[in-house]
Amino acid sequence: MVVGDLATDVVVLLDGDPAPGSDRPASIRSRGGGAGANVAVHLARLGTPVTLAGCVGDDAAGSGLVAELRAAGVTPAVRVVPGAATGTIVSLVEPGGQRSMLADRGANLALAPDDVPTPRRHLHLSGYTLFAPGPRAAGLAALATARAAGCTVSVDPASTGPLAAHGVERWLADTAAATLVLPNADEARLLTGRADPAAAARALAACHPVAVVTLGAEGALWAAGERLVHRPAHPAAVVDTTGAGDAFTAGLLSVWLAAPDGDPGAALEAGLARAAAVVARPGAR
Repeated sequence: MVVGDLATDVVVLLDGDPAPGSDRPASIRSRGGGAGANVAVHLARLGTPVTLAGCVGDDAAGSGLVAELRAAGVTPAVRVVPGAATGTIVSLVEPGGQRSMLADRGANLALAPDDVPTPRRHLHLSGYTLFAPGPRAAGLAALATARAAGCTVSVDPASTGPLAAHGVERWLADTAAATLVLPNADEARLLTGRADPAAAARALAACHPVAVVTLGAEGALWAAGERLVHRPAHPAAVVDTTGAGDAFTAGLLSVWLAAPDGDPGAALEAGLARAAAVVARPGAR
């Protein structure tokens, strides 16, 4: 069960640096997006049965996104919110692949506790769900339900900006029972106050059974107890980093869910392979 946003991504590949007050050529495409939906689609493509719980508006964009989920093999538990617009994210991608995102979460902000079915084995919660007053209640309810059902739980902190605004201590309290936390290096530093990603990973692993910290071009770290495993990033010609973290999460979960006591290196490799495939082309999927 994945709980998180479903949205249209408007991916803008800039031909050069932004030109405030003037024009800049760009390649612009609309694609399926949303952090929760991205993870779910990648999981389905990797052969992991998955349901996505989320919301869309009563518009053509929403119905198209739900149809896309089904076509990818995801089971949608998606509520249509009357009068709301489906979420839209504009991703401005500079040469080299770095991106800035402008988010209108739309109907995603209407997610309610009753929208989330009880997970049967594992819950993955997108951190964005906890940041806004509307979907926060659904996120907390999903975490409580998963714990009561004896499920494993993974959570990603989503982004440093909203995480800092939400409050580190509050987020750590919200996610205290998570089995697996999946921050990037900047999020891990913010959550722990440790400048070194390895030290941050160890600090998070003191609070959770497993902490996985992504390092961008440097790969990723797996920390569990006293064990620390590093794998380098896979080679890729970077076009667009949009959704790389979501792809990594899905790749890692697909292996970890199949063998929770298996080789951490294999789980990291699966995540890094999926991320490398995504950054080599525009869009999050």
